[in-house]
Amino acid sequence: MSDSIKKKAAALAIFVTFLWATSWVLVKLGLDDLPPLTFAGLRYFFAFLILLPFALRKQQLAEIKALSSADWHLLILLGLVYYTINQGAIFAALALLPAMAVSMILSFTSMVTAGIAIRTLGEKAGWMQWVGILLNLTGAYLYFHPIDLPRSQWLGILLAFTGMAANSVSTVLGRKVNRTGKVSSVVITTISMGIGSAALLAAGVATERFPVLNLNHILLLGVLALINTALAFNLWNVALQKLEALEASVINNLVAIQIAILAWVFLGEKLSGLDIFGIILAVSGAMLVQIRSNRQTDT
Repeated sequence: MSDSIKKKAAALAIFVTFLWATSWVLVKLGLDDLPPLTFAGLRYFFAFLILLPFALRKQQLAEIKALSSADWHLLILLGLVYYTINQGAIFAALALLPAMAVSMILSFTSMVTAGIAIRTLGEKAGWMQWVGILLNLTGAYLYFHPIDLPRSQWLGILLAFTGMAANSVSTVLGRKVNRTGKVSSVVITTISMGIGSAALLAAGVATERFPVLNLNHILLLGVLALINTALAFNLWNVALQKLEALEASVINNLVAIQIAILAWVFLGEKLSGLDIFGIILAVSGAMLVQIRSNRQTDT
């Protein structure tokens, strides 16, 4: 593969990470008016409706009909863990915490995912992985130091860690679903997103007031569903066709840095020199963990 093709794929992947980073700013702005669970449910249910026609094409319908009961159970579990629990917890955490604080907690995902893989897949942690874990923990400590938070923010931290744990489990589930290669990514995403978003929306309607949506809300949900979810998902898959897993994982870690910059510019979230240093350490540690994990997967 030529260098120019790789560079174009990398540029496309970086653009997708930018879209994902802008999602955090848009969600924070939307949470001023919209309750978190209902907001998250509406976003992903709208994205599911956008993806649904692509999952109902002839080839995809044949894949759906060929799904076994075990496949359906796995897709249902993936949808409930990734969308209902993970996204619900993240939106609820963002209602209580700065965007960068939630992002920092989610940086533990690669570390926890590696731990799950070690326990369930028999992988061994190398020295690079242990260094990455140490850097990740040190960076998070420096960012949150000194730890003197009101009770509402402790609840936000608990919700963010819940989302992080669910994200880690769903990453392992997603690898298991995709490992067979018999089901396309659009089918996996559409089915799991439809199930998870419907459950999340139902939970929001049952526990929160249903908002009166104005034009600004509809535009916000439309951008998040169409551009930041459906389009970004397709562009990321296009980039993955040209990038190696290691390259993609390193690029994906740029999201945290972009969130910090966008939150500073648009949300007024201030960062001290120690905060910035902590973010750099945490992102570097996550990269090292993923580098080791991807090398083990490729061997």
